[in-house]
Amino acid sequence: MLLKLYNTLTRKKSSFQPLDKNKIRMYVCGPTVYDYAHIGNARPVIVFDLLSRILCYLFGKEHVLYVRNITDVDDKIIAAHQQSGEEINAITSRTIKSFHKDMRALGNLDPDEEPLATDHISEMQTLIKILLTKGHAYENKGHVLFDVKSMPDYGKLSQLNREELIAGARVEVAPYKKDPADFVLWKPSGEDQPGWNSPWGPTNGRGRPGWHIECSAMSEKFLGQTFDIHG
Repeated sequence: MLLKLYNTLTRKKSSFQPLDKNKIRMYVCGPTVYDYAHIGNARPVIVFDLLSRILCYLFGKEHVLYVRNITDVDDKIIAAHQQSGEEINAITSRTIKSFHKDMRALGNLDPDEEPLATDHISEMQTLIKILLTKGHAYENKGHVLFDVKSMPDYGKLSQLNREELIAGARVEVAPYKKDPADFVLWKPSGEDQPGWNSPWGPTNGRGRPGWHIECSAMSEKFLGQTFDIHG
């Protein structure tokens, strides 16, 4: 059986050729657990559950590693806490339990690994330090941001024209950004927000990760820097 998948880079279907047929590696971005799952959360779970089953059928269950994370630190979670008064740990624990129940009710299997973002803060900080050392990130006003201009082929995968996106933007650019397209890797936390000590900013740099760095750190830990499928 020949498996063909849509290739985001080429915008075409192509035959799937695993990097290592003895260990097919797939990472899928999971939910941000601030509220009950909606259809947008369910769709990728169903799609990649089906793909995982196909891969297991073709290559054998023992040769497939399916990782799907849970984002349990995010501004939406903080907002839910501030609006309801419910503790953040209570919100995330309740929502994770509900998510699992709903996804299983839809007939989905559990992934092989399901890492929590809050369990991998040290890995995120390590990756941020590497990006700073290599000149792909910078610190400003307690924030650490990815410098998109340091990556000449930024936007190649999505095939988005960065200049056109910036020209059409309607959101005010944060003053700590060198470029409107730069995105946050680490941000400072207030007293009523979750935070971890870091080398950046005042008072031990207490802060939290930006959304983009979370999956980068967790996928590298469980699958390595290069893997077959990212969904």
